[in-house]
Amino acid sequence: MIVAEARRWIGTPYRHQASCLGAGCDCLGLIIGVWQACVGPLPQDIPPYAAGWTGADDLMPALARHLIPKTQADTGDILLFRMKDGQPARHAAIQSATGEDAAFIHSCSGHGVVESRLTPPWARRIAARFAFPKGDI
Repeated sequence: MIVAEARRWIGTPYRHQASCLGAGCDCLGLIIGVWQACVGPLPQDIPPYAAGWTGADDLMPALARHLIPKTQADTGDILLFRMKDGQPARHAAIQSATGEDAAFIHSCSGHGVVESRLTPPWARRIAARFAFPKGDI
């Protein structure tokens, strides 16, 4: 259900701080939209944030408060990426496939929501992995 919902968002244009299927979202907006469709209302309001989460390390602690930490890869997991070594995690995605054909769905500036292969350069940037709070979704 998580991956099917995330795939519905493919083609949604990139819009900073937005979370509207077909109209626009950023990487966090995609997670928010999938949460609202599959889990329900958000557990807290999302405060304004700078593009790329620059100047803040709030993304991982905020997600850790409401999601289940994971160590093994499963479809539907939320992935957090560090774009550079030693920097905070600043990009979020949903894992859409595992194994040899591993892939993830994310929203990025200039492309909007797309499904990408989880290549080794992307995989080594994973800083954390979480599950949505309901195991049956």
